[in-house]
Parts: sequence; structure tokens; C-alpha cells
Amino acid sequence: MRAMLSAFVSLTGFVGATVLPASAQPVAEFYKGRHMDLTISGSAGGGYDQYARILVKHMPRHIPGEPSLTVKNMVGAEGIKAANFLYGIAPRDGSTMGGLQRNAALVLLYDPTNTAVQYQAREFNWIGTPQQEVGMMIVSARKPVNTVEDLKKVELTAASTARNAPTSVYPRMLNALYGAKFKVIEGYEGSQTGLLAIERGEVDAYVSGGSSAPLRARYEPWLKDGTARLVMQMGMTRDRAYPDAPTAIEAMTDPAAKQMFQIAFTEQVMGRPFLFPPKVPAERVKAFRDAFDATMKDEQFLADAKSQKVEIDPVSGADIAALLERVYATPPDVVAKLRELVK
Repeated sequence: MRAMLSAFVSLTGFVGATVLPASAQPVAEFYKGRHMDLTISGSAGGGYDQYARILVKHMPRHIPGEPSLTVKNMVGAEGIKAANFLYGIAPRDGSTMGGLQRNAALVLLYDPTNTAVQYQAREFNWIGTPQQEVGMMIVSARKPVNTVEDLKKVELTAASTARNAPTSVYPRMLNALYGAKFKVIEGYEGSQTGLLAIERGEVDAYVSGGSSAPLRARYEPWLKDGTARLVMQMGMTRDRAYPDAPTAIEAMTDPAAKQMFQIAFTEQVMGRPFLFPPKVPAERVKAFRDAFDATMKDEQFLADAKSQKVEIDPVSGADIAALLERVYATPPDVVAKLRELVK
């Protein structure tokens, strides 16, 4: 590297106190003194919002030029509103970053005719996610549901944001593949309002797509005092904090049903993904991916996350992009079965 820099100096005649590699120089110049928006699809106070705010606090010092970032909430249609904005309206120069619900990337896989979706998930430049997720099925103790077998016997109402959200998709998949008896009530703003609905007696259950610190802070006292029960987990593996509650995949006895849930839980691996719009210059995408990866190992960031009880289990942007390519290459007959289940 030192020889390369010497050659560069010799060829250009440039001599200075600090010499950056040619590929990094324009990135640092572009971001120096720049103010950036981080447009996220989650509501204020929720898990997505919490992860975004801790990220903007620590990530800038790892970005060349050290720009500042401000979180802007753009709630609507379970992430579709923000995704459409980031895909079709936001600048494509790397001056705007985004954060979406984990399921936004699979909407068109489930329903390719969805006219509300004006984006292609694989064309986003994925930066990374700080956390892989496991969802939780929280059931009020007012209902006699203690085991997964009881889901086949007792009718339950469940709060959800929208039909394409995990809070609606997972209960409906359980109805079709396991024989559960959920009636989903859609239209709630987010996880906090969904849990409030349980507290008020409006619904019996909430089947989350994740388990953020704010979500855990709300339901864990219920688990301790018996107000509610954790009946099932929605993810590839069990959350280590709840080793006794089975996952939906474990509950399935039919191999085809297991496969359906494995595809559906792909979004759990995506966790709380951050991204750039399409066609952002490659060197700026790389700079942000590198900055994100560095932030995930930053001692100050990790200490801050621990103090806020924010779980950190990152996945890189490159791995997210590769995961989506594999998912969208799923055999058509398997995808067709899944579409029938979730529509």
C-alpha cells in the first residue's frame, strides 16, 4: 500500500500531510460536513426506531467524511410507503439512507400483483442489519392456551398492523398449516399498540415479527406475573432467553409445512435492515457497508446497546443481498403454495 501511494504521489506531483487512496478521496469529500436523513418505516418509540437512533449516534464516526444522520419516521402500509419513497423518490447519490420492516423485501414474492409496491427489493443496496430476529406469540392468560396443541382448540383474536405484516401472515399460516384458530384484527399502528390491545382486552394475542427491547419490556412482566404466556416462537431457532417455547418450524410435523415456514422466516434473518436506494455509486455503498460492519464491533456502540438492552447479532449487507437472491430463486411450485397461504 505504501509503494502504491508513493507511485501516486510521483505521478501526480501531489505532496501533502495526508494522502487518501484515490477511491476513498471522493467519498470523504462527498460526505464531509453533509447532513443526511435516515428514513425509516417504523413508528417512533418502537424497535425499528430504537435501532435506527442508536445507529445514527455511532455509525458516522466510521464513515469517511463523518456526515451527520437524523432519523425520520415514514410510517405506512407496513414499510411499503417508505420503501416506495426510497426506491423512486429519494436521491440516488448516497445522501439518503433507509431502514425498512424486514418483511418489505418479500412482499412481491408473496404477491407479485400488488400494485401498492413500486420497488424491487433486490435493486436496493443493502447496508446490513444489526439484529436477526425471533418473533413471539404472546397470549393473554384470559384464554386457556398453555401449549401449542391448545392453539388447535381455542379461538384467538390477534392484533396486526396490515395483511402483509408478519403479525397477520404468521397467524394465518398457522391456521392453514397447523390447524390453529386465529382471527386477525388488522389496523393497529405497531407492536406497542398491539400489546396495548391485549392489555385492554380488545384482542387475545399478538404474534410479533421480532422481539425488540421495547417489546420485551412490555410483555416480560406479563410472563412473570402470569398475565400472559409465551406459547410459540416465530423464527429459525429459539431465542436463548426462552429455551422452553418451541418454534413454529419445530411444531410442524409435515415436511412441506416446515419448508413454508423456513421461507417465511427468511425475513427474520434480515432483522432490521438498513439500505441505500438503487444505483448509488458503488464506492459509497462500500463505504457505508464497511462503516456499518465496523460499527457492529465498536466498543462504544456495543456498550450503548447493552445499556439499552438492545440485542446485537448483525448480518452484512452483502449477505442480505445474497439471501434475497436465493429466496427469489425458490422453485415456482413452492412459492405458489406459500402465496396461497399468505394472500
